[in-house]
Amino acid sequence: MNNVLSFDNISGILTCQSGCVLENLSSYLEEREHVMPLDLGAKGSCHIGGNVATNAGGLRLLRYGSLHGTVLGIEVVLASGQVLDCLATLRKDNTGYDLKQLFIGSEGTLGVITAVSILCPRKPRSVNVVFLGCETFPQLLRTFQLARGMLGEILSAFEFLDAECMRLLNTHLRLLNPISESPFYVLIETSGSDPEHDGAKLHAFLEQAMTSSLVADGTVATEESKIKALWSLRERVTEALTHDGFTYKYDVSLPVEKIYQLVLDMRAHLGDRAKSVVGYGHVGDGNLHLNITSPARDPALLAAIEPFVYQWTSGCQGSVSAEHGLGLKKRNYIYYSKARPAVALMRDIKTMMDPRGILNPYKTLPDDLQ
Repeated sequence: MNNVLSFDNISGILTCQSGCVLENLSSYLEEREHVMPLDLGAKGSCHIGGNVATNAGGLRLLRYGSLHGTVLGIEVVLASGQVLDCLATLRKDNTGYDLKQLFIGSEGTLGVITAVSILCPRKPRSVNVVFLGCETFPQLLRTFQLARGMLGEILSAFEFLDAECMRLLNTHLRLLNPISESPFYVLIETSGSDPEHDGAKLHAFLEQAMTSSLVADGTVATEESKIKALWSLRERVTEALTHDGFTYKYDVSLPVEKIYQLVLDMRAHLGDRAKSVVGYGHVGDGNLHLNITSPARDPALLAAIEPFVYQWTSGCQGSVSAEHGLGLKKRNYIYYSKARPAVALMRDIKTMMDPRGILNPYKTLPDDLQ
């Protein structure tokens, strides 16, 4: 189930089976002057069906939005064995309920996605990546605000990592910091159709960021090899963490101004019980990846982390799962982000569509509603 079924070069609509690897689809589209609206660090192994089933966010949600917007249709096998063909390729279709939305992000609990149609943008002719250092997180946020205002329509990614992430990248992967040491690092990507226009906008932004003392140091990449090198500093943080010990991973959404405070409070809360506490993620959509390492699996450390991390997130009206779903481990923490009537309605939908509970059991819904 890894075939491309069709591609319309005029509309940019790709229809493919769910087993297609994301990186292979990206290569297929690049040959046709288009790009996937989704890009992940795990693109070499993840499948598009799983991406849709978990509503994966990725690195360029800031530019292209979520899969709820870019997926136009799906084919799905229901619990009864019936194949539901909603594999539409229309941008607009208001004929009743938009059933595909039920399955995007449902983690396979309502049906098994077998094919998708997805809207793919044109490949940008001009891509620039900037790697910057900021002394404080408020300065980082002001840099984001400035980038949104001055880069506007060409801004495609705004990612950050802290100094602890950079230390792990250097220690475990021997990746060198291309700029002077800073408490925080920002990776900004612009993509557009006119290199001269985009370059001028980027130059003006960088000049303003430097003269306003928002940025301490930085480097710009326009060549593909250097762009990949800078992106690796963001994409390979997860790999570096695997070499640091057993890793406890948390994926939360928070109001952007509070996104790093959770890292600081977690460090204070855990003290020397953790080996490393690091934060990185997508500033553009308020998605923090909080990672905590220890030399080995430590039940006492886990008890100190949970439910503290979820209580803290809930107190800021955040979400305990930003882009990776609830799965098995987070299902009983759903009430920190969803009201009980909403969760009960989810249970009713699950019961109606899968009365025998055979689709991905014990996932998403909490124990009291299984």
